[in-house]
Amino acid sequence: MTENTQAPWGIIKEDSRSIYYINLISGVLIITLGVWGATQYCAYELGYQENLGDPWFILFGYPVYIPWRVFEWTYYYEVYARGVFATSYLFIYGSFAIEAILLVYIAVWRARRNKAGDAYGTARWSTEKELKEAGLFAGEGIVIGQTVDGQLLQHNGPEHALVFAPPRSGKGVGLVIPTLLAWKGSVIVYDIKRENWEITAGFRKKFSHVLRFEPTSVSSVKFNPLLEIRKGDNEYRDAQNIAEMIIDTGDPNHKNDHWERTSKALFIAAILHVLYAEKDKSIPGVASFLTDPNRNILQTLTYMMTYKHLGDRPHPIIASMTREVLNKSENELSAVLSTATSFLTLYRDPVIANNIRDSDFAISDLMNLKNPVSLYFTIPVSDAERTKPLIRLVLNQIGRRITESMSHDHSQPDYRHKMLLMIDEFPTLGRMDFLESGLAYFPGYGIRAYLIAQSLNQIEKHYGSNNAILDTSHIRITYGALDEKTAKRISDLLGQSTQVRKMANYAGSRLAPWLGHVMVSEQESPRQLLTPGEILNMPPHANLILIGGLFPYYGRKVTYYNDPRFKNRANLPAPNSEEEQRKEFPKPITHPWVYIEKMEEMSVSHENIDPDGSLDISPVHEDGINTGIDNENERGLDEHELALQMESLEDDRIKDEKEYERDEDRNINNQQAQRRLINQRQQGRLQELSRDQSGGDLPL
Repeated sequence: MTENTQAPWGIIKEDSRSIYYINLISGVLIITLGVWGATQYCAYELGYQENLGDPWFILFGYPVYIPWRVFEWTYYYEVYARGVFATSYLFIYGSFAIEAILLVYIAVWRARRNKAGDAYGTARWSTEKELKEAGLFAGEGIVIGQTVDGQLLQHNGPEHALVFAPPRSGKGVGLVIPTLLAWKGSVIVYDIKRENWEITAGFRKKFSHVLRFEPTSVSSVKFNPLLEIRKGDNEYRDAQNIAEMIIDTGDPNHKNDHWERTSKALFIAAILHVLYAEKDKSIPGVASFLTDPNRNILQTLTYMMTYKHLGDRPHPIIASMTREVLNKSENELSAVLSTATSFLTLYRDPVIANNIRDSDFAISDLMNLKNPVSLYFTIPVSDAERTKPLIRLVLNQIGRRITESMSHDHSQPDYRHKMLLMIDEFPTLGRMDFLESGLAYFPGYGIRAYLIAQSLNQIEKHYGSNNAILDTSHIRITYGALDEKTAKRISDLLGQSTQVRKMANYAGSRLAPWLGHVMVSEQESPRQLLTPGEILNMPPHANLILIGGLFPYYGRKVTYYNDPRFKNRANLPAPNSEEEQRKEFPKPITHPWVYIEKMEEMSVSHENIDPDGSLDISPVHEDGINTGIDNENERGLDEHELALQMESLEDDRIKDEKEYERDEDRNINNQQAQRRLINQRQQGRLQELSRDQSGGDLPL
């Protein structure tokens, strides 16, 4: 097998023979030049006399003699010019001195090259010169640390950064807060303890719109995810994304069962119906609509399916998905409803419900206004777990909406400001598939992520061992580790170097004053740049920075409260009051659904529920008078007939169930046939009612 002698990074390996020839040639050349210099000096001082003999050749009018003629002249003429010859010999002595110095230098260089072998790896620490060439001293971008002598390191590229460091190690004071005080673009901050808001919002207010979305606070800005659904061709996919996030728990071990998958269809239909037909166009409005205590679920679904969302007919998607749910058996329908409402428990909180019924900003504002937008998600620690579904939903919606379209002209991007996703303790939000997959293409849309975690174990718990979080993070920063697994992973990331160990063997008489023979051998061995044990015991000021394409750097942490570059920017008054927050609103928000809400008050009355549970849908004429009976050609059934149909349907269902119970008491074995009979009767009556209501078959 042929040995590969080519070393990485352009280093040329040398052997003992090449070193020997280098020493020999350089020695001969230097000494020859010294002797030649002595010869020419003597000739010059002696005036190029004829007694010196013929020159070797003439160069620019000056005779040039053979190099060693100085020795001949010394023999014959030294007694006549001792000073001249003594000075000329200094050239010779100098050449020997230079050769000796060169030999020592080559020996030291060779020894050092041996120490920096490459058999097991070439890992080493980056130098400040390399950091400067990488643009880390430019003074813009995210803060990633500082050098040993205090120079701030900032990265302004499009790549993502991942921080994993133990609790209370200084991630916030050293990376998060300094970055928020230095970043000039738009930013979304997940701030569990509200610490980042209080320290940095006052400064960011000077150049950006500063918004605090705190769902559990009465002074929070408001954001309604449903009002971001675009009417028309995009309404189904927007509603589907919201429905999927409502039922997505973020638990990687959780598998959606049949009830959850079916409840998603119910959510999509209910969301679209609420936007088209109900006054409360929000997720709490969906919860109230599905669990209205004045009617049962069958009446609610029938109303959804037959309501004329499009003026003269029901919405085909709403009607179709409602029919899908109505086709379930009674027990199955009850299970679907229970599953669906269990995901809506959070939105019954009156404070949270009030904060998501309207919107003070739109997703399109975040990157496209004249000034950047700083959006803080501030969550008290006590509410972090229960509000997690809402935060996940909003982050997912923002991420998906911003990455829908991209300009292929890099000189004219679709956005005015870059966006930084500063998500502290991001694993606590559970697995977010859109985030893991989005890291690969976010930079193309002007988005970069700065993700903070406590350890790699915490990330693997939610995203699995083969996750793409670490792979797509160009910058990785760590302050050490408290667990062996993370320490081992960090050690592997730093790389392995090659060290040369010398072994000396001494031979000679035991009683001799010195040993006669000394044999020194060298042996290469691998050495981690930092071992796991050294990482577990890193000093509190240490900061390890790993950037793709560079050797790792061993720097120092930043502490904003002791750093004059950040100290004066921190802790400026934040706009905490509701009045101050209102001044930060980017612009008035308009949505197509608000217009529909105003129009429906003129064309369709609100549903009324009779005490007996039947529906009373009373149309409103152009003159605003509730006549109780609409044009037969338009509605098909009047109010009274519809109420009678619903009562008859309910009576038939009760009779069928009693028949079934009597048959069961008589031990009739055709239970399945009886159940099918009941369902067929119910569905037949519903279809008949639907045809009467719409003037024909629904497009189911």
